Amino acid sequence: MINIKTDAQIEIMRKAGKIVADTLHVLELAITPGITTGKLDAMAEEYITSCGAIPAFKGYRGFPATACISIDEEVVHGIPGDRQLVEGQIVSIDLGAVVDGYYGDSAATFAVGEISEEKQKLLDVTKRSLEVGISKVKAGVKLGVVSSSIQEVAEAAGFSVVREMVGHGIGQKLHEEPQVPHFGPANSGPILKKGMVLAIEPMVNQGDFKINQKPDGWTIITADGLVSAHFEHTVAITENGADILTLS
Repeated sequence: MINIKTDAQIEIMRKAGKIVADTLHVLELAITPGITTGKLDAMAEEYITSCGAIPAFKGYRGFPATACISIDEEVVHGIPGDRQLVEGQIVSIDLGAVVDGYYGDSAATFAVGEISEEKQKLLDVTKRSLEVGISKVKAGVKLGVVSSSIQEVAEAAGFSVVREMVGHGIGQKLHEEPQVPHFGPANSGPILKKGMVLAIEPMVNQGDFKINQKPDGWTIITADGLVSAHFEHTVAITENGADILTLS
């Protein structure tokens, strides 16, 4: 069952999405060598709550923090703590906020100081794969058109798309139908309809797409130890394309 949102509901989600985007911007400015992931998480919680919103991830299925903060080979769901960021790392931050019972969800990967050309290429390609995927969103189009276009961009650059972690519908729940894979044939998946809202979030690996989970029960890492990047927007489907709800 894919929930269709009204224009009024989408406007509430836009408020939540803007808070998430603004929070990511606040954290981006704070990302420097030496800062701890726990400090970034505290900043995220403080900002979201100061906006009158509720952190979406804290306590969700038992997750202990406001932000998922994942470094280098960590793909997603990294738990913030006392680790200090180090020059040359990349750090992925995934955030959600709830406003009046509706969710916003976004993620981005940032450089810690100066990073290698290969890491910068991974960031650029992952972000571009999301942008290309969003450009394919339109009422009447199959979801597979979006998924396949993301895979095409990533693989053309020599990278791979994580298979086991996918995007999702979003609304009054953080995770709703449909699942949104970032790979697969263009003629697959449901037909997009006006009022659907999707969280599209490609996770792109420098090496193989295979992943493992750390013993903490949350953190997902690349199986080969190579680095991974993650970008995400919440988008509403319109007759004319995608309306991005997670803009600062």
